[in-house]
Amino acid sequence: MNRTDDRLLPVLLICVQAAVWPGVELVRGDVPPASALLVAVLVAGPVTAALALRRARPVVALMLVAAACALGAGPLPVGAMAVLGTAGVALALFTVATERDTFTAVLCVVALAAWQLLQNLSLHGLSDRDGLDLVLTALLYATACGTGLLARRARRARGTAERMLRRAEAERHRLPAVERRRMERELHDVSAHHLTAVVVTAGAALGLRDRRPELAEKALEFAAETGREVTRALGAVRAPAPSREEPASPEERLRALVAGFRRLDQRVEYESDPLPDGVVADAAYGIVREALTNVARHAPGAATTVRCRYGDTRTEVVVTSAAPPAGAAAHGAGLGSGRGQGFLRSRAREAGGTLTSGPTAEGGWEVRAMLPGRSAAPVEASVPRSYRLAQVTAAVGLCVQPLLPVLVVRSETTSSGSQVSAGVLFALLAAAQAVALLWLRRAPRAAQYVLLGLAPLWPVAMAVGEYTGPVLLPPALGMLATCVALAADADADAGAGAGADAGTDTDTGGDADSDAAVPARGRRPRRPWVIASAAVAVHAVAMSVAVLDRGTELPDWTVPVGATAGVALVMGAARWAGAVRGRRDLAARGAREERIAAWTEEAVRDAWAERRRIAAGLETTVLARAADMVAEAEAGRLDTAADRAREALTAMRALLDTVRAGEPGPNGPELRPQPTLQALDLLARQCRATGREVEIRLTDRVPERLPTAVDLAAYHAAETVLAVGGEEPAVLELDVEGDTLTLTATGVPRAGRPAVRQRLAGRVAALGGDLTTEEPGAVRLRLPLAGARVPDQAGRRGHEEGAR
Repeated sequence: MNRTDDRLLPVLLICVQAAVWPGVELVRGDVPPASALLVAVLVAGPVTAALALRRARPVVALMLVAAACALGAGPLPVGAMAVLGTAGVALALFTVATERDTFTAVLCVVALAAWQLLQNLSLHGLSDRDGLDLVLTALLYATACGTGLLARRARRARGTAERMLRRAEAERHRLPAVERRRMERELHDVSAHHLTAVVVTAGAALGLRDRRPELAEKALEFAAETGREVTRALGAVRAPAPSREEPASPEERLRALVAGFRRLDQRVEYESDPLPDGVVADAAYGIVREALTNVARHAPGAATTVRCRYGDTRTEVVVTSAAPPAGAAAHGAGLGSGRGQGFLRSRAREAGGTLTSGPTAEGGWEVRAMLPGRSAAPVEASVPRSYRLAQVTAAVGLCVQPLLPVLVVRSETTSSGSQVSAGVLFALLAAAQAVALLWLRRAPRAAQYVLLGLAPLWPVAMAVGEYTGPVLLPPALGMLATCVALAADADADAGAGAGADAGTDTDTGGDADSDAAVPARGRRPRRPWVIASAAVAVHAVAMSVAVLDRGTELPDWTVPVGATAGVALVMGAARWAGAVRGRRDLAARGAREERIAAWTEEAVRDAWAERRRIAAGLETTVLARAADMVAEAEAGRLDTAADRAREALTAMRALLDTVRAGEPGPNGPELRPQPTLQALDLLARQCRATGREVEIRLTDRVPERLPTAVDLAAYHAAETVLAVGGEEPAVLELDVEGDTLTLTATGVPRAGRPAVRQRLAGRVAALGGDLTTEEPGAVRLRLPLAGARVPDQAGRRGHEEGAR
């Protein structure tokens, strides 16, 4: 909501309250006294102001609204504070739930309910009130708090999804550039070290050939060995092993950065967790670099600590510097532009985090950035335990306040009865149901059984407490908690129905849909209709008992029939609402996963095309000349080997210029080769960059060259398994057993969906393989190698560059 909406609701509540009182009284012809109108105005003013500013200080606004309504309810007639005391407090409590953490919201609900309960007990005892006003008020507070928590959770989920989409879209354009920089860096290393060394060594040997002929023999050996090393290094550049770590990981970049500042006589201590390559790592690197640069400018020689912590929900980057040493001259203090802090905050904000900076108590400076973690969840500041203790202490003090008059002033009158009222019993039952609902997500079945066990106690409480109010109201209140549980169960079923783990079976492509209904080994199938039927039966019996115990003029048989029909209608509506919400969330998640999968596929294909473009230049220029250099060195022609090394070095530099320019290949940018298993490292890198840990494992038995059909099918299967999304760490392991390539994926529970299994089974069946799901979250594909043709170098290159 914006500021206009924040002001509109309080004004609307004031208008409704004015219509209820004194509006109704004025319509009847009764004019309230001026003192009552003055008190109402004095109460309505602070309440409206507090509700208008409720988002800035939600807890303070709640306390002001509750206190003002409680003070005004004393001198004013009944109903004068009805709207503000109920809807106003509920609105303030809803804002607390949406703007503050769950602990604070629940503590406010418990404190308000306990305060009203103890106030009623101090005034009327246990037996003088047998209405449902206390239960209804507590139910209103719980509903407002629960709705606020759901709204906050939905807002967080939307924010997380939006950040994940922005992160995936940013990484889609980043991966080809990252691959280009990787190959450029490694090609530069090869040219700077290997080929240059051959040229220098050969030139020196040729210059001293007459005086020291043994140097020529050593130079020939060095040229041959270095040429073979160049071939191996360039082969690794063309097709890096998927399981190999990135040559320049974010942690290595940070270590190199720290080492560079240490060479400038800066005392820097460094401690970091491994960071995944991506937007967060780039932001962390930029923040650390800017912070260390500022230390070198303004506090040269100051002891500095760099700490990076990468977790599930957040990435914490902290750079702390001590006070500069006495007498240290800050020669670079005037070199900055004055925009460094703004750049730091914008860099953190672009990565989805926050940044704070300021002086420390010791006279130094600290830069602290909170960035997204593995799950891209929103970053929240941690709450100290002392603050929680202060919250609980304040709540306990508020609850004890109504008991002070009873403890200080001894009353001469006693309660008119010794029997516990129905209202107290209803409050205890409602509290027990609330506790069961709190455990609904952790232990759904146990919570549902507890709710079903509490349902028959409502008519018992009516009889014991001699309840005389509306007969259907207490059973209906008891039914609300069960409806919430059934709606949550339907929501979970709708969300997990399409992603349920498939059973243990073997597919060959035609029966994926039917086999998906088989339950996983060791799991009992879910039967939600059993719980729903039991809930209808239990609540129908409770309602029938309550009505028949009170007595009715209707025939006895119509009571259970009508109760069963009404309860079934309400329970069915609850399950329908939960299922609609679950399907809506599932559709939104599916659309988000499809977009991320499409962007991942596009990024990998672009990066793979970039790799093949550079690899084509290597094969036609550098590799050919490196092979000629080895042949000439082995033939003993040192001068010719040196010429081939110079030609290879020149070709390498020309290729580096092409790589830096980013020019498209000879086929144009529209022709992109299909990725093979050699692109698994790109796929894993893109998944890690978007927030999911993926590990690729290849055994030594996997050959370098596979049949084309098997190579493509295995990659597309891995891509399909990872494309269904999920936050669990995934592991892809490839192995060859005999003449069969085995691809095992673990940590992919959504791969058991029927649609995913059907796509996988179709790819496997085309090659005569099989698909197996042995346990939840694991998929195994077997692809036969026998009978498939392994392409030669030319055929393989033509396939990779020309396939669509």
